Amino acid sequence: MDLDSLPETAHSTTVIESEIPSRTLTEPCCVGIDEAGRGPVLGPMVYGIAYCPVSKEGDLKDLGVDDSKQLKEADRENILEQIDANNDYVGYCVKVLSPNYLSNSMLGRENYNLNSVSHDTAISLLQGLLDKGINVQYVFVDTVGPADKYQAKLSGIFPSLTITVASKADAKYPICGASSICAKVVRDRCIERWANPETGLDITECGSGYPGDPKTKDWLRRNIDPVFGFPQFVRFSWSTADNLMVKECVGVRWDDEEEEEENVPKINSFFKSIQKESNISRHRFYNEIGVKSRSVL
Repeated sequence: MDLDSLPETAHSTTVIESEIPSRTLTEPCCVGIDEAGRGPVLGPMVYGIAYCPVSKEGDLKDLGVDDSKQLKEADRENILEQIDANNDYVGYCVKVLSPNYLSNSMLGRENYNLNSVSHDTAISLLQGLLDKGINVQYVFVDTVGPADKYQAKLSGIFPSLTITVASKADAKYPICGASSICAKVVRDRCIERWANPETGLDITECGSGYPGDPKTKDWLRRNIDPVFGFPQFVRFSWSTADNLMVKECVGVRWDDEEEEEENVPKINSFFKSIQKESNISRHRFYNEIGVKSRSVL
């Protein structure tokens, strides 16, 4: 995995992908999709997709793939190295969604919540495999929201594929476990090499990043600016961050100019309406159907 292409700032989204194993272009393949970092208020969310021939799924299981959350960091790193070493039959693609991207998406004019962001990311990754010619037959996805609705949505978009959406899919299906490990290792590396644009910011003591973590809450309180809010490492659209900004930051008042200038006449008051009699007689058609003019130009 080319870790040099990982983002060091909060502004971008980045895609990292392996070489395509040639046999995946011809043999029927299974695909797994999972994410890492969906819940935290800090850092990026990372989506991973992994694929291999159906005939090699047993070999993939022998590598020790599992739900990344159940593995120690060293084990995840080792398994990813094994995945890279077996690139003759297994491939992957990882997409890093920055905190800025997540917050800007969720706070836009249109309602674009985290579930929609997650669904669209998974769809784009799967479509990317199809566009590259991967012979996808079976897809296993760790659910976001109700599994039955998500599965129906994906099946409607990709009717030729056999799609299974399930809770804890990364622990049930080896290929989904592989995608989970890819996503988790990349997220951990992103945080390790994060280049803070804010001077003097230390993220080493920020805890797990989850809103309920006392260390994370304390870090947020210590790193909030009363005017500019949070550093770019924070997903400021999360309610944890938003509530803290309301409590700790300087309030902003948006004055209504019309209310301030109540005695200023409106622009249309400067133009006087003049009724002019028209010398042009109306066509009898309008008189017959009873049409009357509301104003005269």
